[in-house]
Amino acid sequence: MNQQQMTDKIANGLGFIAALDQSGGSTPKALRAYGVSDDEWSGDEEMFGKIHEMRSRVITSPCFASGKVIGAILFEKTMDSEVEGKPTPEALKDRGVVPFLKVDKGLADEANGVQLMNPNPDLDALLAKGKSKGVFGTKMRSVINSANAEGIAANVAQQFEVGRQILASGLMPILEPEVTISAPDRAEAEELVLAEILKGLDALPEGQQVMLKLTIPKKANLYQPLVDHPKTLRVVALSGGFVREEACEELAVNTGMIASFSRALLEELRAQMDDVQFDEALGEAINHIQRASVAG
Repeated sequence: MNQQQMTDKIANGLGFIAALDQSGGSTPKALRAYGVSDDEWSGDEEMFGKIHEMRSRVITSPCFASGKVIGAILFEKTMDSEVEGKPTPEALKDRGVVPFLKVDKGLADEANGVQLMNPNPDLDALLAKGKSKGVFGTKMRSVINSANAEGIAANVAQQFEVGRQILASGLMPILEPEVTISAPDRAEAEELVLAEILKGLDALPEGQQVMLKLTIPKKANLYQPLVDHPKTLRVVALSGGFVREEACEELAVNTGMIASFSRALLEELRAQMDDVQFDEALGEAINHIQRASVAG
């Protein structure tokens, strides 16, 4: 796929984006959920080797190339690795799946009810590497824990600031200011997020677009103005701790949002499954999430 084909697929594809980007801090938990215990690996290299085995198994499953998965977000080490002898981004594109790269370096300590992204002085080098390997875009996550107007304004502003840097590199940024689903004032926080994102979109130069990855809102279709905004390529939803059944139910009532799930996509997969069991479980998850993504 060339750049225009990837843009068209992400803008118009009747599917969802798989989040396969667990990084160092979340990888042990993801492996345990997959049925790989801590005593089955030692050190980071073996840990990342185990998670890459899982991701490779997902990517090479026949159902992953069904057309229902239109994109996949990768951790840097996954991008640098191979699937069936090919660089992972190339292996994805061979299956009709647009590759994205997680580029943030984790979260700062909470202040004003939010966690900003840590400084990332090497971002330009990472963007250049990603572009050379054929990725289409990037993803970066910050977190909002309460409806603090000052904190939310700073959080969203940081996302757009780094987003402009990513656009300048020729890649498509996915901005992800995640609202914690357990926040007691979640609905109020989401209203503030909406207002700040609209400001950021309106300030973008004509002809530029970004993507947004957001918590499924408590109020259905709250983010419709973002879906409809001419400077938004696509709005995707994170599962945010919901199990798949609940995440899909919540997503299905939000017109125009599609999934970008990680835990909800992989929650029923186990390393101990044979290939038939694995493909059936993954296929069922893909079908379920794709139906919810196109329901609106």
